[in-house]
Amino acid sequence: MSQLKKYFVTGIGTDVGKTICSAILVEALEADYWKPVQAGSLDSTDMDKVRSLINNSKSVFHAEHYRLTQPMSPHAASKFDHVSISLSDFKLPQTKNTLVIEGAGGLMVPLNDQGDLIVDLIQHLDAEVILISQNYLGSINHTLLSIEALKSRKLKIAGIIFNGPSNNETEEIILSISGLKCLGKIPQSEHIKPKFISEQAAILKSKF
Repeated sequence: MSQLKKYFVTGIGTDVGKTICSAILVEALEADYWKPVQAGSLDSTDMDKVRSLINNSKSVFHAEHYRLTQPMSPHAASKFDHVSISLSDFKLPQTKNTLVIEGAGGLMVPLNDQGDLIVDLIQHLDAEVILISQNYLGSINHTLLSIEALKSRKLKIAGIIFNGPSNNETEEIILSISGLKCLGKIPQSEHIKPKFISEQAAILKSKF
């Protein structure tokens, strides 16, 4: 890779596979990993999951800026914990490596009551977006709306990763309408282990 990059991994919704795809990206690029906001599951965080799945020794895992106890939208979870989330508080971790940043939920998830959203955090961090899509009834709409939101803010989009069972009709129309690059298609697996991550990373690496 000619220059170090910051990739922000976001999804068309919740539970579409951002963490698994982040692990594959971290392994493929031997990149650092950072999850700015962890909401809930503090005993087994997304960073813990990614760290347990990669094999390379180059990646560094940077501490979350906010660790919230409840599995809620950050704006609600922060109220529960009596924490104030401010966009200006987010600072990129110090690294000389490519950085994979994993978001919370989708683009329009609120960070606070002042109207700051995940998409605003992406803009604040000046990161390039990798959008995770998953096939389900309505996913074309959700994917294209997410892309529209990114393009309307003139944010850089590296491409789309389709995660889970493939649907060629769905994937082709999304790529045709959006004009975006398909970075990969991650098959569904009941056994997500380092071997699976390594295999998928080897395939994904050629797209960067």
